Amino acid sequence: MNHLLKLLDLTPEEIIELLNLGDQLKYEQKHGIRHHLLEGQTLGMIFQKASTRTRVSFEVGMSQLGGDALFLSNRDLQIGRGEPVQDTARVLSRYLDGIMIRTFAQQEVDDLAEYGSIPIINGLTDFSHPCQVLADLMTVREHKGRLDGVKMCYIGDGNNMANSLIVGGLKTGMKVSVATPDDYRPDPVVLEFAKGYGSFRLTDNILEAAADADVLFTDVWASMGQEGEAEIRRKAFAGYQINEELLKNAAPDAMVQHCLPAHRGEEISEETFEKHADEIFDEAENRLHAQKAVMVKLMKK
Repeated sequence: MNHLLKLLDLTPEEIIELLNLGDQLKYEQKHGIRHHLLEGQTLGMIFQKASTRTRVSFEVGMSQLGGDALFLSNRDLQIGRGEPVQDTARVLSRYLDGIMIRTFAQQEVDDLAEYGSIPIINGLTDFSHPCQVLADLMTVREHKGRLDGVKMCYIGDGNNMANSLIVGGLKTGMKVSVATPDDYRPDPVVLEFAKGYGSFRLTDNILEAAADADVLFTDVWASMGQEGEAEIRRKAFAGYQINEELLKNAAPDAMVQHCLPAHRGEEISEETFEKHADEIFDEAENRLHAQKAVMVKLMKK
């Protein structure tokens, strides 16, 4: 494992290894054990999409690991003025020990890995969100005690979250059901991957998807960069909401997860969000611990 570009690249064993390391680092941090495993190292953080959780969790994570994080926006980089990504990759590889990038195109992340000589971490693309889903799997395992055989249900847009949850869930032995409108299905590459698993189901019926689910996931209907489609998407996703009525169809002890930010009253009701807030903010916290595991795995000398 030289990079974290997408979960499709990882074996089930590599995913579990990252989750185990995340658990260990979380325990140590909670008990005041210093783990300066990346002392003297610097992570460059390229943000072409802004984010609260991604920036803060990576910066704090590097600090707790004894290293430094450098924030780089479009305004700070020649990549935003037309410099080829391959040149940026070569230059930054001479200065940094690793790069985290949050951007639009998956190809940009792949190109950084191809032309650079340091580890590349995908902080989010339109195709995948591996760091978030590692935190999600970590949280489900904390609450349920296992992943194998646990039923995950995702409801909403077949976006980067849906893509990565499908891959991460299936690779760790979960049963995965997804409910999306026909015009908003997950990426064909991911659906082709999922064909190899009898534990996967794709439908447009949220009741079918949520039946006996142990954990329900959702995400906003219009992600960053899709603001112009917000009204169209509001109509397309009407009814694709996690709420108390839907939860009656899930397992009695079902948990709810949301990668945040949440639009309460759209993809999730206010009542359901607040009832499951502890689980949702455990999930948000685990971004820190899961990403520290990724950085240690990739960057530790």
